[in-house]
Amino acid sequence: MSQPRIGFIGSGKMATALASGLIQAKFTSAGNVIASDIYLSAREQFADSTGATITDSNLDVVSNSDIVVLAVKPQQMHEVLAEIKDTLSSDHLVISIAAGITLSVYSEALGNDRRLVRVMPNTPCLVGATAAGFSIGGSATAEDTELVERMLSTVGVAVAVPETLLDAVTGLSGSGPAYVYQIIEALSDGGVRMGLPRPTATKLAAQTVMGAAQLVLETGEHPGVLKDAVTSPGGTTIAGLHALERGGLRGTLMNAVEAATQRSVELG
Repeated sequence: MSQPRIGFIGSGKMATALASGLIQAKFTSAGNVIASDIYLSAREQFADSTGATITDSNLDVVSNSDIVVLAVKPQQMHEVLAEIKDTLSSDHLVISIAAGITLSVYSEALGNDRRLVRVMPNTPCLVGATAAGFSIGGSATAEDTELVERMLSTVGVAVAVPETLLDAVTGLSGSGPAYVYQIIEALSDGGVRMGLPRPTATKLAAQTVMGAAQLVLETGEHPGVLKDAVTSPGGTTIAGLHALERGGLRGTLMNAVEAATQRSVELG
């Protein structure tokens, strides 16, 4: 399958980011992508961003796809599954990017012989920098696993995890970009408070986060080791770190991951 036909049922922000990333990475082409959504505005935004075909029919998406990506809200999923069940065949690979809903729910709704994969990407796939976790259903093949890994790797990093850990993936990397945006904004606010112009502060904050993350990934060093390497006795960095510890940064971020993970469980 050189350039698979990919259909998105649901064309919101995550679907649009994933489709755009896959097209930019040449995993597929805009002509091989189709998307549906109950909202015209979402369909039009998807088309504007990707150049792909849009429709108001979920069945049209299934009929014109090799890979069907389920990208609707968890609360809408059961209705969608009932609608497409009889149009899906064993030729389709079904990928869900909805939080919380387990593979067993999809199997029960669509049939045990359906080739199913759960994926939790995040929006940086738009710039080829997603952090995605995925779990393979029992009827999916080795070729399906390879295809999903290749598909996700074209837009970032993909990690296979047991399905029991996908809610934790959702809480960490699925929701994580929003945490990081808030951190970048707060760093920028700090720079502005100290006299930097807003554009300068935001650029420096974003680049600092990106550079630090790249060092962690490329060196393989523990973040604590890298932190210690730039922390001099009695210096500016330890003064800043002390303020972060007093503010409870570590515990707050850990609590955020826990809260988002629990919400993912509740949505299922």
